[in-house]
Amino acid sequence: MSEFLNSNTSPYEGEYPDGHPVRTYLEENLLIRSIIGEIESLDIEAEFERFKTLFGRLGRVELHFARKENQLFPYLEKHGWTSPSQNMWAFHDQIREEIKAARKAVEDGDMELIRLNLQQVFRSLEHIMQVEEGRLFPNAMHMLSEEEWKEFKEGDKEIGWMFDTPPTPYPADTYIHPGEDTKRKALPFGTEDKTHFDEGWLTPEQVNSIFRILPVDITYVNENDQVVFYNRGEERVFPRSAGIIGREVKFCHPPKSVDQVLRILEEFKAGRQDVAEFWIQFKGKFVHIQYFAVRDEDGTYRGVIEMSQDVTRVRALEGEQRLLDWDS
Repeated sequence: MSEFLNSNTSPYEGEYPDGHPVRTYLEENLLIRSIIGEIESLDIEAEFERFKTLFGRLGRVELHFARKENQLFPYLEKHGWTSPSQNMWAFHDQIREEIKAARKAVEDGDMELIRLNLQQVFRSLEHIMQVEEGRLFPNAMHMLSEEEWKEFKEGDKEIGWMFDTPPTPYPADTYIHPGEDTKRKALPFGTEDKTHFDEGWLTPEQVNSIFRILPVDITYVNENDQVVFYNRGEERVFPRSAGIIGREVKFCHPPKSVDQVLRILEEFKAGRQDVAEFWIQFKGKFVHIQYFAVRDEDGTYRGVIEMSQDVTRVRALEGEQRLLDWDS
C-alpha cells in the first residue's frame, strides 16, 4: 500500500488475490482519493512545500494510466472491446493536460489558478475512477482469463505503480522475471519465420527494413574489434561501403582519432565505461556521435555500437507540433 493510506489492510482483501492487477488498480484509486483528501484539507499557501509533495505524488497517476493503455486495453481489444482504447484513452490525455496546467500554476506560484486547476483535476480523476470501478474493471474481470491476468506481471513491472513499494507479484508463488519468461503467448500472427527479441518477433526482412529507414548511422564492432554490421541508410553522415565488413575498427578511422577509438575500446572492455559521446561540426551539419558498450546479461563484453546522427534540424526545433503538417 502506501504511507498516504491510513491502513495497511486493503478493503479488497478476499475479493481479489494479493497483487492481482485489478486489485492494484483499485488500491491506487484509494491512494488517489487519499491524496486528494489530504490536499483539500491543507492551507496551500501556509503548507506549500507539503502541498507540492502531495501534488507530485498525484502526478504519478500517469503510471496508472500507462498500465491501462499498454497492458489492460490490448487484452480487452483481443476480446473485441475497443471502446476503452478509443474513449478512455482520450480522457486520460485530457487529464494529463489538466495536470500539466495545474503543474504550471504551481511552478508560477499562482494560488488562484492552482485552486481552480486543482478542482478540475480532482473532478476528472473522480469521474474516471467511477468509470473504472463501475464498468471497466468488472467487464475486464469477466472477459479475461486467469492465464491472461498472470501475464500482466511482465509489463506491469516495466511501467511501474503509484506506490512507493511495488505490490506483491501475481501470482505470488510463481513470479518469473520478464527476462527469464520463455512462455509463448497467443499472438495474432505466426512466428515460424521470425526471431524472438526481448519484446516481440521480427523477420530478417523486417529487421533490415527498420535499419534502412532509421535516421541514424549505426555500426557494430564485435568483441574482436571487427566491424560486422552497418546500416545502409538513405542519407548517411559518414560514408560506408561493404568493404568495411570484417575490417579491424582501428583501420576505419583517420589517424588523428585512432587513439580515442582505442581508448574507448579499452575502457569498455575493462568495464570502466559504457558510453562515450561527441558532437562536431561536419560539412555544415551538427553531428552527434555516441559509442555504447554491448554486453550480455552477465556483463560479458560483446562489442560496441557507434551511432552518428545529423541533429542540425532537431537542434533548431522550437515550441510544439502536435498536428500533421502534410497538407501545409
